[in-house]
Amino acid sequence: MKLTIRKKNDNYSVYIPKKDLELDVVEHTPEGVFGGTFVMSNGWKIYIQPMEKEPRMPKTLDVKLLNK
Repeated sequence: MKLTIRKKNDNYSVYIPKKDLELDVVEHTPEGVFGGTFVMSNGWKIYIQPMEKEPRMPKTLDVKLLNK
């Protein structure tokens, strides 16, 4: 699934174009790296392949939806 991730201050949000949905990220593990499991405000979980450093935002990524 493709989505666009943004960062405002220290908070992430995602936009899912196919669903025309914008959601806040409420939890991110592991801390200290960019990537891993992100939990959205509606309960969805996505997995982003961990990266050495945080990319420039906003960034469109292909992610794996872990649940719905």
